[in-house]
Amino acid sequence: MSLCVDVFVLGQNGEVVVLDVPDGYSDLAGFERWRTTVWGSPAVRALGARFFPVLDGSDLQVDREDVPAFLEECALLRANLSVVAPAAEHLVGVRLHNMERAAHRAQEVGGGVLVW
Repeated sequence: MSLCVDVFVLGQNGEVVVLDVPDGYSDLAGFERWRTTVWGSPAVRALGARFFPVLDGSDLQVDREDVPAFLEECALLRANLSVVAPAAEHLVGVRLHNMERAAHRAQEVGGGVLVW
């Protein structure tokens, strides 16, 4: 099974409404085991990440107001890919790119990001 990244908005009753993935985008966020081996790894935690380690145990919901901070954390991980994933920098970088694109799209629509 794979992790997915999606954009959501809040519906009229406050419910989470997941938007379709547009053409040209990918919702792949990594392998299920990456919850602990990459996103929730000791290396990511040592960098001071607060969003990604949540995936080690549950899904991650980044609310609209936290998307800018999530993008900053993505940039932090990107700058440290050689530490975060020394054996798979390119692949992790591609999945991180998918999350960054989703976060930018979330900002455009006034929504948030789900990694699940």
